[in-house]
Amino acid sequence: MQVSARNALKGTVKKVVVGSVNTEVTLEIAPGVEVTSIITKSSADKLQLTEGKEAYAVIKSSDVILAVD
Repeated sequence: MQVSARNALKGTVKKVVVGSVNTEVTLEIAPGVEVTSIITKSSADKLQLTEGKEAYAVIKSSDVILAVD
């Protein structure tokens, strides 16, 4: 896999919640560290995302905003 994004985090699919249009996919990047993405149901089907499968969270953003309480 080659992508131009600088942040590609490898993980394991922990949870898949299928909706009528979109699918919510949670990847476990490290123990206790998760990233959740909402993608189209069609894309999730094409990627054959199921629990336990390895996948990448590819993050391409011009801004990352941090906040504290």
